[in-house]
Amino acid sequence: MKSLLSLIVAVFVAKSALAQTVWTIDGSHSDISFSVSHLVVSEATGRFKKFEGELKAKSDDFVDADVSLTIDAASIDTDDDKRDGHLRSPDFFDVAKFPAITFKSKSFKKVEGNRYKLAGDLTMRGVTKPVELDVIFKGMAKSPWGHSVSAFKVTGAINRTDFGLTWNKTLEAGGLLVGEIVNFSANIELVKKS
Repeated sequence: MKSLLSLIVAVFVAKSALAQTVWTIDGSHSDISFSVSHLVVSEATGRFKKFEGELKAKSDDFVDADVSLTIDAASIDTDDDKRDGHLRSPDFFDVAKFPAITFKSKSFKKVEGNRYKLAGDLTMRGVTKPVELDVIFKGMAKSPWGHSVSAFKVTGAINRTDFGLTWNKTLEAGGLLVGEIVNFSANIELVKKS
């Protein structure tokens, strides 16, 4: 009887150690935006309107959390219908063939204070590449409806040509119509699942 009780306690402790808290993205209080150089001297900006994801953490400091994100590529919005149509076409995202942009973390490490490094695999247009992102943990709060909320600011940059988004035009004076480096920023609010 004593050994059975010990076994039950050991199983309970092991399950507790493996327990993860799941946080889901609150899309109405989050945004994912980007910018890319245009005509060498300017910048074009845009955002994705539809995305979902979650963070699974074993501790309140989020170290070694698992992060996953799925973006609806067709939800791209640059405030210009003609340009958005071109971005959805095979010249760029080819959303009919590749409807989702995904990210899956490999590590989430604290750098110092509220700063983290998030590394993982980004898949876009059927190409998967490793990326490293800078993260600032903005804090936790309790909503008026009793939900636990956490917030993060994520920034990074990628070379779009690495993912097969190679369309461009050379300008008469030299340089490219559209830059190859895309800078992005995400303000992410997560709600703790009960």
